[in-house]
Amino acid sequence: MQAATPRAVAPSLTRRVLRGVLPPLALTWLIGTGIALGVANSFTEQAFDRTLLDDAYAVSSNVRATPDSVELTLSPREVTAVLFDQTEAVHFAVRQLDGRHLAGDAALQAPFPEGTALHRFSDISFRGEKLRVVVLDHGLPHPYRVVVAQTTRGRSALLERLLVYSLAPQLLLLALVAAWLWRHINRELRPLGELEQALGQRDASDLSPVPVARSSRELERLGDALNSLFNRVAFSVRAQREFAGNVAHELRTPLAGIRALADYGLAQTTPDIWREQLGRIAASQARASHLVDQLLGLALADEGRTALQREPVRLDDMVEQAVLRHLARADAQGVDLGARGLEGAPVTVHASVALIEGILDNLIDNALRYGGRTITVELSGTVLSVVDDGPGIPPEAQRTLMERWAQGPDGQKLGQGAGLGLSIVSRYAELLRTELRLEAAVPTGLRVSLAFGEAA
Repeated sequence: MQAATPRAVAPSLTRRVLRGVLPPLALTWLIGTGIALGVANSFTEQAFDRTLLDDAYAVSSNVRATPDSVELTLSPREVTAVLFDQTEAVHFAVRQLDGRHLAGDAALQAPFPEGTALHRFSDISFRGEKLRVVVLDHGLPHPYRVVVAQTTRGRSALLERLLVYSLAPQLLLLALVAAWLWRHINRELRPLGELEQALGQRDASDLSPVPVARSSRELERLGDALNSLFNRVAFSVRAQREFAGNVAHELRTPLAGIRALADYGLAQTTPDIWREQLGRIAASQARASHLVDQLLGLALADEGRTALQREPVRLDDMVEQAVLRHLARADAQGVDLGARGLEGAPVTVHASVALIEGILDNLIDNALRYGGRTITVELSGTVLSVVDDGPGIPPEAQRTLMERWAQGPDGQKLGQGAGLGLSIVSRYAELLRTELRLEAAVPTGLRVSLAFGEAA
């Protein structure tokens, strides 16, 4: 037998949230740091270039024109003093525009200013070193050019310090933010872990509401959804238990009666007695089947509280079909069963076909069992009524008879399954959000009406 493949462990919600937050945060930090360093480098370059240009102007201010040419009035020592820099090596050259060298390093060359510009900055490589150089042109009677260059070690060192001093604190801040997020997310998710623990330790038969910390809207909605589910499951379980209890309780008597009739018949040897007992057994079985149907109807009503689908239903068609279903039984009992109000325009309401069939079948069945000799199903607009000319029900007993296992006003049950029919109708009317009324008919009897509201 092949061993089951172990299920991969999913990452925790805290890790997933951090994975979704920290990378964009780090990327934003890197982009911001790059922009900040670029801006800092630009301003640093401008400051160093300004100093380099000042040195070029300092040299050019000591160039004097002669009748035939120009000359630098500074001695080498004075030039060293003017161009002194504690960290950088500085080179310079002064030459005329025709190429004649006047002072400084003759090998120092750099790109010339373009157009009408008086100076130009550039980067060159000179004697194995990277230099930043500025070229300054002057237009005296004898034009000349000053070239000043210096190494970039100070600039690079300053940029490195800026990088270190800006990255280190931000890395520390990023680590602190990650730690704070970890702790905060764990604290916010702690009620979810407590809910998980409470559900894991709960007994399967315990469907009471679970306590949920109202720390966040999402957790509150989750707790409400769980408790709503528990309520629906508890209601369904109660309905199933009640149905099982009702079946066990109510079928015990008719089944025992059927068994007694069968035992008595088996003990006899006369065919006439057998036939009589078989007839009684068939009648008892019919009553038991009717009781089962009513119990199933109640179970359907209880289940329908959570799963009821409405659709357009033709009331006039439903009434006609119900009368036809019960017509043979009514004729057999000598009862005049008919319908009234079906000649007009079709009447359509939003309801459930199964529930309306259950309402009509139970009302007509009750009327056939306990009514008189005339039963009329009336349809007036969206008001459905079943009227009989039987003994009726006293007003003080009407509400009681809409409860299960109700008894008649004499203290006796009205027959096998009494109380279930009106109880089913009451439940169905409640599910359909219709008004159920029990009224005395004229001159005698009972009128049971349901108002479905506006037509569809």
